[in-house]
Amino acid sequence: MRSLVFLMCILVCPLSPALGQQDELGKRFLGAWRLISVEGTSLLQPRVYDRPTGMIVYEPSGRMAVQIASIGERKRFAKGVAAGTMEEKAAAFDSYIAYYGTYTIDVKAGTITHHLQDSLSPDMRGRDLVRYFELQSENRIVLLPSEDGKGSLLPRKDVTRKLVWERMK
Repeated sequence: MRSLVFLMCILVCPLSPALGQQDELGKRFLGAWRLISVEGTSLLQPRVYDRPTGMIVYEPSGRMAVQIASIGERKRFAKGVAAGTMEEKAAAFDSYIAYYGTYTIDVKAGTITHHLQDSLSPDMRGRDLVRYFELQSENRIVLLPSEDGKGSLLPRKDVTRKLVWERMK
């Protein structure tokens, strides 16, 4: 029995510092964040945001959710919420992003991956969205979407879009 405990300690102990660092890093993401700005262009979503607003939440359970709207493009339906025309619904869909799922952090790569369980866009279900991250302060993070639109990831130096988030109080 002692040799089994000793063997387990030898196998697990070297991982402890890395797991501890990841836990500490992961704690910095926890909570609700308000979107401050969207800068640059994306190969997957080439549109420009007009006064973007949004919120992203990272939970200790490993779950996350995000919603982003482009306020300048979002008009109310003329005849109310239940009577939107096809054009009004299409415009609402095109000016809003929402998805939820789980997340993992890769400390060495400097990435956080959103594993989508579902999304406003059905084509996004089951996808993994990789974001490089920058921790600017305790209250500000920057996420840089890294998808190239062809199923691969861009090198960090080639990423041209960034989303700046501020911790909500």
